[in-house]
Amino acid sequence: MALFKYEHIGTHTHLYIWKIEEEFDDLFDEIHLTDMNMIRLMSMKSVQHQRGFLSVRKLFQAAGYTDFDVTYDATGKPHLNDGHHISISHSHGFSAIMISDTTVGIDLELMREKIIRIADKFTSEEEEKYLDASDDNYVKILTVLWGVKESIFKIRNEIGISFKDHITTFAFDINSGIAHARLDFEDIHRHFEVKFQTIEDHMLVYAFETANEKAL
Repeated sequence: MALFKYEHIGTHTHLYIWKIEEEFDDLFDEIHLTDMNMIRLMSMKSVQHQRGFLSVRKLFQAAGYTDFDVTYDATGKPHLNDGHHISISHSHGFSAIMISDTTVGIDLELMREKIIRIADKFTSEEEEKYLDASDDNYVKILTVLWGVKESIFKIRNEIGISFKDHITTFAFDINSGIAHARLDFEDIHRHFEVKFQTIEDHMLVYAFETANEKAL
């Protein structure tokens, strides 16, 4: 499978999505890894994880980069050597990267019923007020909420942030593809604009930090 989807978002943001259908050898072909990432790849116990890792490198190529253009800080956050911001996610059958002039976070999740069992671990009190377990879209909504929190965490990347206690997504229309969220952690108070879309049986969520609080 070649590049599954590309979107140019706004003026300076690019989204690349790969559908992972190839076997390991096909994905590995024409991929050049740093020594550290080669060791990392070969130490992965799951072939599925290896394929996800390699598909992300295919996306680097699609965006005009190589594995040597990306470095990771002590927390595991990726950085592009040319100063652009990058966020990475892969889950089961898809991988995605987002590259932008501004900070961005992206998350890709397979939508599964099992998320219901852990909902109380990551939903805030404010979110629980509008959640309805009888809603036909309950799993989809929960997956969006999880994706929002993952995306924001990838942007701020502060040790100690709790999905449940520190990140809240305001009530949203699941059909709109748009949400807004807030992070309150110690002396950090930030607001985020969030976009989401369904990619087959996955939910793609990405967030941007906004300068001003949205009027709600």
